[in-house]
Amino acid sequence: MTKEQVREILDRVLTWPPKRQEDAVQVLAAMEQQDASPYRLTDEQAEEVERRRADFAAGKERYATDEEMAALWKKCRL
Repeated sequence: MTKEQVREILDRVLTWPPKRQEDAVQVLAAMEQQDASPYRLTDEQAEEVERRRADFAAGKERYATDEEMAALWKKCRL
C-alpha cells in the first residue's frame, strides 16, 4: 500500500457520518496502541499461533471445557 492510497482512504473517512468517523478513530488508536506495546512474538511464536488457529479452524484442537479447567485449577492448588 502506498502513502497515496492511505491518504485517499483517510480523505474518504472525512466524508463519513460522524459515528463512523469515531469508529475509525477508535480502530486506528487501538492499532497504534498495539504497536506501542513492548511485547513482541518471535517468528517461531507467531508461526505457532497461526498453526494453532488453523488447527482450531480445522477441528483438530478445541478449548478446554469449564469442567476441565476447574479440575486443572483444583489439581494446581495442591
